[in-house]
Amino acid sequence: MALTRILVVVLAGGAGGRLELLTDGRAKPAVSYGGMYRLIDFPLSNCQRAGIADVWVLQQYKPGALSDHLANGRPWDLDRTTGGLLILHPHQGDERGGWHQGTADGLWRSAPMIREFGPEALVVVSADAVYKLDYRDVVERHLDSGASVTMVTTRVAKADAGRYGVVQVGDDGAITDYAYKPDEPASDLVTNEVFVFTPDRVLDLLEELAKEVDQEEGLDDFGDNLLPRLVEAGEAREYRFDGYWRDVGTVSAYWERRWICSRPSPRSTWTSPAGGSRPRAGGRQPRGSAAAPRWTTVCCHRAATSLDPCATR
Repeated sequence: MALTRILVVVLAGGAGGRLELLTDGRAKPAVSYGGMYRLIDFPLSNCQRAGIADVWVLQQYKPGALSDHLANGRPWDLDRTTGGLLILHPHQGDERGGWHQGTADGLWRSAPMIREFGPEALVVVSADAVYKLDYRDVVERHLDSGASVTMVTTRVAKADAGRYGVVQVGDDGAITDYAYKPDEPASDLVTNEVFVFTPDRVLDLLEELAKEVDQEEGLDDFGDNLLPRLVEAGEAREYRFDGYWRDVGTVSAYWERRWICSRPSPRSTWTSPAGGSRPRAGGRQPRGSAAAPRWTTVCCHRAATSLDPCATR
């Protein structure tokens, strides 16, 4: 059976202003994580494990460090004569030239190239979260559903839900409501910035939306126009993700995740007061051991031999 023709677009042009000094000289996806990795390694490793060889990275803000890290894509088996890694920058010379004003705007400006490529499924992901997900499984579920968009969802603390796109889902998996960064979230179920689109439908809709806005302002983000329109039309479905997922959205979140990630060693363990084996840091019991240990995240820096930041989850 022929494999589905999948194109993954990684949105890596954001400034990441909430990370403050960490993004003064680099784009957010180029921020280091776990010592030897960058945030963009997580979506690229997900592509490698899923056997997806066509990956485009949209850059804009301070791309130097990120381009240097990506090189020719060899660590993720993307250094290919045909297909593989392609880096896209804002351009001039046609009606779609200019700076990307948001995620939907960036996709609209790349629409002619996407149509020329002709994917059966278009996977669009951000590069600022820590998680492990089989993109090919999400694509298969999307194609079976007949939806125009499949949103990967996860649960977060209710107090944090307002930072994301908040969804409500019916019994059949159809998304019945979508609110982008609401002041008062209706639930703790949010999108984790992984979307699978039916290419022709979503690109046609982007063309319609582009005619409704001022070209100087652009289309902004998916949550402002594209996703609400698809939800209203009943064309959106959910893919529930129950695994580990954390958005590295602020300085405090970055240091918390990085501190936890960098200390444990899979070769030594200690027993918590409540019982059960936990990773042990450098042969010594971690600080605050009388309290419940917080070894809940990924020890990604131990995966050096596989070049996969999610390998030792």
